[in-house]
Amino acid sequence: QVQLVESGGGLVQAGDSLRLSCAASGRTFSSSGMGWFRQAPGKEREFVAAISWSGGSTYYADSVKGRFTISRDHTKNSVYLQMNSLQPEDTAVYYCAADRRPFGSMAGRVRVFEYDYWGQGTQVTVSS
Repeated sequence: QVQLVESGGGLVQAGDSLRLSCAASGRTFSSSGMGWFRQAPGKEREFVAAISWSGGSTYYADSVKGRFTISRDHTKNSVYLQMNSLQPEDTAVYYCAADRRPFGSMAGRVRVFEYDYWGQGTQVTVSS
């Protein structure tokens, strides 16, 4: 079992940066691949980024590649999403998610149903 709590959202202007954090509790965090998703009003939840259990492999949606960076810190049981050059279309609620498969590959895991644990979300609003 993994519990996830996101933080770091807020209101920023286009071109600004934000860093989201996801604090995890539960003894399986260190062996769990992690992901970030987002959901804009009236739209489906979509994949943003994922990171392997070791942190050695990362994956990004095309829409954020080159602007966002996912990372994790095992000593702090946390996952981060550094977001640079934010645009109004990045406005959404951002969710942290965990895959319960121990040491599973995160390659291609871009669908909501492929993740087992979710945080409550943090709002990111980018004004133009």
